[in-house]
Amino acid sequence: MIRVMITDDHLIVREGLRLILETTDEIEIVGEARDGAECLALVANLKPDVILMDLQMPNMDGITAIGHLRRDHPKIAIVILTTFNEDEMMLRGLQAGARGYLLKDTDRENLLDTIQAAAKGETLLRPEILARVLAVHSSPVTAPVSKNDSALTERELEVLQSASRGERNKEIAYKLGITERTVKAHLQSIYQKFNVDSRAAAVAIAAQQGLLGE
Repeated sequence: MIRVMITDDHLIVREGLRLILETTDEIEIVGEARDGAECLALVANLKPDVILMDLQMPNMDGITAIGHLRRDHPKIAIVILTTFNEDEMMLRGLQAGARGYLLKDTDRENLLDTIQAAAKGETLLRPEILARVLAVHSSPVTAPVSKNDSALTERELEVLQSASRGERNKEIAYKLGITERTVKAHLQSIYQKFNVDSRAAAVAIAAQQGLLGE
């Protein structure tokens, strides 16, 4: 059973998500919050596994709340609830530590898949959302932008570009002719160089640096 908390200032969004999630036995809605401050006040008692987090809210926005949660409750997976006009904020949220993102009008299958992946420590990067992020932040490149210790190797860049397209470790390994263990090692090296702890955050930084290309 995955314990889920919904944080959004719009009642209709919270009710819609609740109606969808209550149709599966794998998820339990443990609470709701109207803004980031209320989320932080409730989270210790509710003990969710996953928080669905809006970005633009009164009192405390989602990005600020994500920063507090990553510091004080690092085991909780956070999934951003976004709309198509929040590309900049979505990138900031991913860099702050969110595990992934969902459109507020997403379908049931995507919603459940993303929550389940987040609960397992994985990230599902939806191509239709990432495409908008890349349209703002990317420029075609074939190599790291610098030659210092934080620059990605050619193989690391290939792995990250594949991850940005939503490919799982098994798919990346097959395409590149390496083992899944090697893929994980490359990802860990990327996280260390970017000073992040998730695939989503690494992709967000790579997009801003123009490393992902077309």
